[in-house]
Amino acid sequence: MKRLADTKTQTRKNLYERWQNVDTLFDLSDTTRLEYKHVLLIDDVLTSGSTLEACGKAVLKAEGAKVSFFTLCRA
Repeated sequence: MKRLADTKTQTRKNLYERWQNVDTLFDLSDTTRLEYKHVLLIDDVLTSGSTLEACGKAVLKAEGAKVSFFTLCRA
């Protein structure tokens, strides 16, 4: 997983701005390693879900991949 650009903190952004800020921010350079795999994405705090959603979209570019999410707490 690679972050394509640096972004400012999202703490002061509303829900829509958070989603817009990270929508295409993450990518995988080689999706073949994840083909037909079940990937668990872990985040410390779930606020809007935008970061996990963006990462999940990147993983799902791999053929047959499945994604699950785990967070430690919700803000």
